[in-house]
Amino acid sequence: MMSENQPAGVSLWIAGARPRTLPAAIVPVAVGAAAAVGHETDAVWWRAALALVVSLALQIGVNYANDYSDGIRGTDDARRVGPLRLVGSGLAEPAAVKRAATVAFAVAGGAGAVLALVVGPELWVVGAACLLAGWTYTGGPRPYGYLGLGEVFVFVFFGLVATIGTNYVLVEEITSLSAFASVSVGLWATAILVINNLRDIPGDTQAGKNTLAVRIGAPATRVVYIALQLLALALAVTTSIVHDRLAGLMVVFGLAFVIQACVDVGKGTSGQALIKVLGLTGQVQLISGLAFAAGLAISG
Repeated sequence: MMSENQPAGVSLWIAGARPRTLPAAIVPVAVGAAAAVGHETDAVWWRAALALVVSLALQIGVNYANDYSDGIRGTDDARRVGPLRLVGSGLAEPAAVKRAATVAFAVAGGAGAVLALVVGPELWVVGAACLLAGWTYTGGPRPYGYLGLGEVFVFVFFGLVATIGTNYVLVEEITSLSAFASVSVGLWATAILVINNLRDIPGDTQAGKNTLAVRIGAPATRVVYIALQLLALALAVTTSIVHDRLAGLMVVFGLAFVIQACVDVGKGTSGQALIKVLGLTGQVQLISGLAFAAGLAISG
């Protein structure tokens, strides 16, 4: 039975989409588009809007698919620490959550199909790989998220592919600037998953979900998280300097959030308190990422 403090209706599905993870979809498109500013080939800017639809819909689809797959496996339950899970909490039927994931993936596929038609058939391959990877993260008979490979998926698809791909659909070539910038974007996105998995170590261990955090343990996961944040910032600064887009140094606007998040993780924050760090991690990516993008665009 639903309690007074639990969301209902549209609010329930918004919560299930996990809005705090959406910077991972917004930032790569912003950075990829910014890298196209000033390119010798005129960018086709309406394509950036479709790229954003693809990225957001894919992120939401992955979130719902993860909710569904973990829920039917029993990985989540009502006592889980962290963002609301629709199936695990019993607030939504598994079939309904699966349909929501399917609709989100269909929206991503539809927008991606338009881009493929105007840019080239290579995008069909990329799009199919994104959808397959999104579903099999925790779905299917051998989900790779249960094998400690989730971070690889996030880095590749919400870092390299999303950033370089956005730039590619705008200028129809892979540029060195977008490739360099995509690494920082991928590291920021990966940090979001790492902090989630650090928080979930007790429950995931009990459920047999062998994430990277479960495999290497909490102390090492904390080191990985801090390294990701510092490396992302350092590489963004380096990218700005190497490509003579010095306004990209605006990335340091997120430094205060980086420091706070790293201090909290380093001092051993755990359990419910890591939800605050998850929020900080999203703010790092959103503020640093958008400042980085704005700087690259200004310099361009």
